[in-house]
Amino acid sequence: MLYTIVSEDVEDSLPLRKEARAAHLERLEALKAEGRLLLAGPNPAVDSDDPGPAGFTGSVVIAEFPSLEDARAWADADPYVAAGVYRSVAVKPFKKVLP
Repeated sequence: MLYTIVSEDVEDSLPLRKEARAAHLERLEALKAEGRLLLAGPNPAVDSDDPGPAGFTGSVVIAEFPSLEDARAWADADPYVAAGVYRSVAVKPFKKVLP
């Protein structure tokens, strides 16, 4: 089943994100290689693809996992969690309808 992982950043998270970004992306690339990643990306703090020093306010991942528990465990092991980037992470089942 698909699951959404919606994360909210702490204030001024950009330096923390930069430090853990490579490891964070490596895990997402692994999901992609397994054919389990539907989409992933950050929420810019301003209305721009490149928010510069404004940084980001959170992230969204939609991916396939065997169970809600597996999705939560994957989210909990995110390098951004270990680096203190996120203040909260919500994991929910997702039903794709369109497109």
